[in-house]
Formats: sequence, structure tokens, C-alpha cells
Amino acid sequence: MATIKAAILGFGTVGQGIYHILNEKREELKNKLGIELEVAKILVTDASRERVPGTAHLMTTSIDDVLAEPGMQVVFEAIVNEEPAFSYLKRAVEHKCHVITANKVMFAKRGLELQDLAKANGVFVGYEATTAGGVPVIKTMKNILLVNDVSRIQGVLNGTCNYILTKMRAQGWSFETALKEAQSLGYAEADPYNDVSGQDAFKKLMILSALAFGEQPDWADVEVIGIDSISAEQVREACENGLRYRHVAEVEKLADGKIIAKVGPQLVDKEHPLYPVDDVFNAVALETNYIGTLTLVGPGAGMYPTASVMVEDYAEIIGKRAGFVVTI
Repeated sequence: MATIKAAILGFGTVGQGIYHILNEKREELKNKLGIELEVAKILVTDASRERVPGTAHLMTTSIDDVLAEPGMQVVFEAIVNEEPAFSYLKRAVEHKCHVITANKVMFAKRGLELQDLAKANGVFVGYEATTAGGVPVIKTMKNILLVNDVSRIQGVLNGTCNYILTKMRAQGWSFETALKEAQSLGYAEADPYNDVSGQDAFKKLMILSALAFGEQPDWADVEVIGIDSISAEQVREACENGLRYRHVAEVEKLADGKIIAKVGPQLVDKEHPLYPVDDVFNAVALETNYIGTLTLVGPGAGMYPTASVMVEDYAEIIGKRAGFVVTI
């Protein structure tokens, strides 16, 4: 049986999740794909610290070591910032490796470029995990776009914001109290700026815009507002009027072809597809010409939701190369 060698770049929460799932699903993947997958390298910043028992011999601090491994064909990337992630993936693609990323910051800015480079090198890019965690919005949109046109996308794309707004409504908490609770549960970082300012949702929205419309609006033209100025009093008043605050990221293609986008708090009523989406769940509502409005809901983050869609991307890529469809 043929063996495919894979590397994991970054071995934090998501990177470790990928490693665990690949091990747990090893036999199942082997039976369905007819291929053995071997994690041959794990790129870290400190190779002296073994994060998962039995992985010390796989760890390296050098991307050169990763790409020099004979038979390397797949690279899973779970690094946080744009660089060195883009440079590493660019080299991997030029090395004829398929790449699978969870890096929304990098992919929002360089995703179209990376996909063009991959096409030129005859390899695939999987990026389901960049947007809405365990919600399969990317693959669903790709299928829909074969026949339908998407005219508008609205999403709750940040689980931290949604959790905070849910608790402010359900418990009557202030923003600060709800944020502290989110941090204590691991839903929010110690520095929550990217989440509560709307920047995280904005990056994810730009990825969806590129997929739906083949382009993004000028970033400087997109108004991005966070949730930190919403008071408990405002939330209570909205609730009394049958409305709920949602932090909504939306992008729309107008009749003249112009793409407009905005990110910020909105009041939604019971008829709105994002009204029932509570806690850390994400949701994406797609307005299409044939299906109508389709709403996808699921967990927005975490080790296993994010890692599992990355492994699904791997199965899809290998299936495409072999000419069949794989579900895991």
C-alpha cells in the first residue's frame, strides 16, 4: 500500500488535534483511501518540548527539514499569523505539496495568490478550517456555486462575540462580566481584541467574499465595529421588543457588480436566520438565486471541530487525485 507523508506546521491546540485525529482515524482513512498516511515531521518553534508523548523524534524547527523529507506530499498548517505561514506554504506548494490551512489571517490576505500558485503547480489548497470552524461552509459554497449564484452572505463568524451577547441577554450580565466568563472557559484569549473588535469576523468574511465573488471589497472601505460598546441595558431593551443582538459580518454583490461589506452588531427579529444561533455557535446564511436562503450552523472553534475539517480536506484532496469521493 502506498504511503503519503505529511507534515504539521504549528503544534498548538489545532496542530495537536490534527495529529490525534489522524492517529485515531488511521485505519479508517487507510481503508477508504487505499493509502497509508504517515505524519513524518512536525514544525515547532521549540523542539526540546514534547507536547504529545511519542512525537519528539518528529519535531523540527526548520522548514528546510520538512521539505527535505523524502516523499513529503501534504502539509497541514496551523500557525497563527500571516508570516512565516505564507512563506512556508508557498515553498511547500512549489515543492509540489498539497496544503491545508486553518490560518484565516494569512488566507484572507494571500488566499487567492496561494490558490493560483497551487493551480500552476498541480496541487490543491484546503481551507475549510479558516472560516467558521466546524461549519462546512467552504465545501457547501463550492458545490452551490457550480449552479447557483450567491448574491449575499450574512454570518455570525465569531463564537466569542456570540457567547458574550448570548450571556448578556440570558443572564443580564455586562459586557465585562460576560467577557471574563468567556476567558475563564477558554472561549476568549487573554487579549480578546481580535474577537471583540470584529477583526476576526472581518478576516473570515473576506475569505467568503473571495470564494463567492472571486474578489474582495477594498478592505479600507469596510466598516468594522465590535461589540464592546453594547450595554446590558441595550440588550435588555432589545429583548423586551422581541429582538436580539447578533454580531453580523455581511458581504453583498450589487446589481452593478460592486461588492460592499460591513461587520458589526445588528438587531435581528425572529424571522431572521441568525436569530436562534446562540452561545459559541457560528452560522452562515447564503442568499442564492435558485435555492433561496440556506443557513449553516455549527461549532465555531475548538481543537476537534477545526482539526476534523482539516482532515476532511485531506481526504477530499486525495479522493480528487484518485477520482473518487470520500466521506469520513
